[in-house]
Amino acid sequence: MALLRKLHAWAGLVLCLLLVPLALSGAALVFKPEWIRATAPGAAAAVTVEPAAAAQAMSAAQTHFGKVRSVVFASPEVGLHQVYLKEGGGYVSPTGELVQRWGKNERAVDWLFDLHHHLLAGETGQLVAGAAGIAALVMVLTGLVLVLPALRSFAWRIAPADRPGRAGWLSAHRDLGLIATPVLLVLLVTGAPVALGKQTAELLRFEKAKPPAVSVGAPDWPAVFAAAQAQFPNAVLRSATPPSAPGKAVMVRLRQSAEWHVNGRTVVHLDPAGRVVAVEDALAHPLRQRIYNAFWPLHASKVGGFVWKLLSFLGGLALAAMSIYGAEAYRRRLFRPAAAPRRQGAVGRPAAAPEG
Repeated sequence: MALLRKLHAWAGLVLCLLLVPLALSGAALVFKPEWIRATAPGAAAAVTVEPAAAAQAMSAAQTHFGKVRSVVFASPEVGLHQVYLKEGGGYVSPTGELVQRWGKNERAVDWLFDLHHHLLAGETGQLVAGAAGIAALVMVLTGLVLVLPALRSFAWRIAPADRPGRAGWLSAHRDLGLIATPVLLVLLVTGAPVALGKQTAELLRFEKAKPPAVSVGAPDWPAVFAAAQAQFPNAVLRSATPPSAPGKAVMVRLRQSAEWHVNGRTVVHLDPAGRVVAVEDALAHPLRQRIYNAFWPLHASKVGGFVWKLLSFLGGLALAAMSIYGAEAYRRRLFRPAAAPRRQGAVGRPAAAPEG
């Protein structure tokens, strides 16, 4: 137990540097839709996109931005079409007008997203963030083991206010950890596999359609969306990705009513003329893949209503605070001030009077 306690303390001291920015940025991103609705003109409107509106959105995006990576269509959550570019992006209104345009990480929400998902370091940062999530999960579990013998000392404490010195920081770390553990387990179990998406897919051998090469040409967007909608008449069109290279298929994502993911995991691949060449039905995926598909909506608070959104926000703050409390407690142990020297002559006889 002593070795586990020391490993837990040292790991927490190092992980604190990663977990604090990850946790605080994640807490802020819980309210990303509310921020967008408050700051982008027209974003507060509730919009449902039909094939003709999706075609209009793609044409407008290509007119305003040229080559686009993808377009996420307006929804009841955000009433604007979001355009993704190689660097930055923008918003287009449901009627086709340009609303906003920005470069990479020029918006606060994009910078926070990049920090939370990639630690501002691209794919390498994403791997580090995923590994940090796994390490944090191990820390929570080992912390539970370590505090079990001291459960009788538990108090509803979230700050080191009532005990001086290192003991106060350690008590607050323990008590806040016990309070936040249920929420943290959900956030960490769902977050780390999403950050390590490629590795998770390879490990669990997810099924993925491999569309064949198709003819080269500009997509006929009305035909493309009409054909995609015909494959899943009751689903909602959520996004489209133009061909990434000559001979590549158009990719259209839809959301079926039973899917939790706000943008759906149902995919239709089509040639530029609108002929379907491959289909991925999210509801027909193996159970392991359907469970994974639910991770991001849980982690990002896209399900569970306001209660889960608030708990996720508080969970992010709690993880940051726990990291700081634990690191400060162990720092105080490592760098405790030197004891004051004992005065000579204190035993057996009075100390000598000072000269002069």
